[in-house]
Amino acid sequence: MLTSTPSQLRTFHSLSLLPPLSPPQSNPFSLTFRDTKKRTTPIITTSVRETGLSPFRLCVSANSQAAPASAEASKVSSIPSEMKAWVYGEYGGVDVLKFDSKVSVPEVKEDQVLVKVVAAALNPVDFKRRQGKFKATDSPLPTVPGYDVAGVVVKVGSQVKDLKVGDEVYGDINEKALDGPQQFGSLAEYTAVEEKLLAPKPKNLDFVQAAGLPLAIETAYEGLEKTGFSAGKSILVLNGAGGVGSLLAKHVFGASKVAATASTGKLELLKSLGVDLAIDYTKETFEDFPEKFDVVYDAIGQCDKAVKVVKEGGSVVALTGAVTPPGFRFVVTSNGAVLRKLNPYLESGKVKPVIDPKGPFPFTQVVEAFSYIETNRATGKVVIHPIP
Repeated sequence: MLTSTPSQLRTFHSLSLLPPLSPPQSNPFSLTFRDTKKRTTPIITTSVRETGLSPFRLCVSANSQAAPASAEASKVSSIPSEMKAWVYGEYGGVDVLKFDSKVSVPEVKEDQVLVKVVAAALNPVDFKRRQGKFKATDSPLPTVPGYDVAGVVVKVGSQVKDLKVGDEVYGDINEKALDGPQQFGSLAEYTAVEEKLLAPKPKNLDFVQAAGLPLAIETAYEGLEKTGFSAGKSILVLNGAGGVGSLLAKHVFGASKVAATASTGKLELLKSLGVDLAIDYTKETFEDFPEKFDVVYDAIGQCDKAVKVVKEGGSVVALTGAVTPPGFRFVVTSNGAVLRKLNPYLESGKVKPVIDPKGPFPFTQVVEAFSYIETNRATGKVVIHPIP
């Protein structure tokens, strides 16, 4: 959780959406970041169904050109005192999102770096947070939303050990997804992030591709680790069209067989990602399969059905919905070390990011991007780029 400093106790103003999103606001309201240091964090009671954390919303990036290593870094000449950002001062629908060009650039703590944001991605948890689904454990309003980030380090805290100015990085900026996520998120020109939550951007990926990975790939990896998944085991991924869970199971953990469910139009994508058994859930009922699996990864809230196809002694990882034993609930913890461990698999091309073909959305269309992801029809990660 980011604690505001006196210099950050600035008032947001000019909170009108950029054209063509809406006509100028005649009476902009003011938002002030308050000190959150003394806030007591209640026990989390929100279900994962409400938060929408799902790691399987990745797809193959098409025609994406990687930027030269120094291209983005060379654009950063000085750090301003104010920045452009999207903010909301109350919980609600997309209409609470406002553009502000006068947000104070966040201060950097000793263990943090300041990142010039090049691209950011949306996740279901972003709109669930904005809707107030876990407001009891959220940081105080107003909020600059955004978890996933890819960008360039422009300033480092006194206790930062490895990262330096000019480094290209990516990560999920919120260590605990539901417990005090930062007020200054990634939908801004700059964001301050703990060094331990970041990793060097894979050399073969551009910023758009990298921004779409952190929360999703960390959730998939950590969830598989929780089950004790290992080489020679089989897995069924429910809602596997994103690909990352299937790819990690096969190429990182050495699965003997990977099965995944998807709609008819996404079966070819599953096959292209190396899924051994692609199941069309519109025509087949996976719970009636005679075959059983060591692990079932439930990203859609069907734990009651998933337990019917898990082997005795196996595990069902439930990311959303009600939990039926032996299923268990899982929520990710952001960790840059996981990204560093997975970078070789990304750089070799064995694990691939997947960007929704409707994107990337420009920074002026954040409202449209939120509206799109909330339809639950995105076939990959919804990315915001470029960010001025």
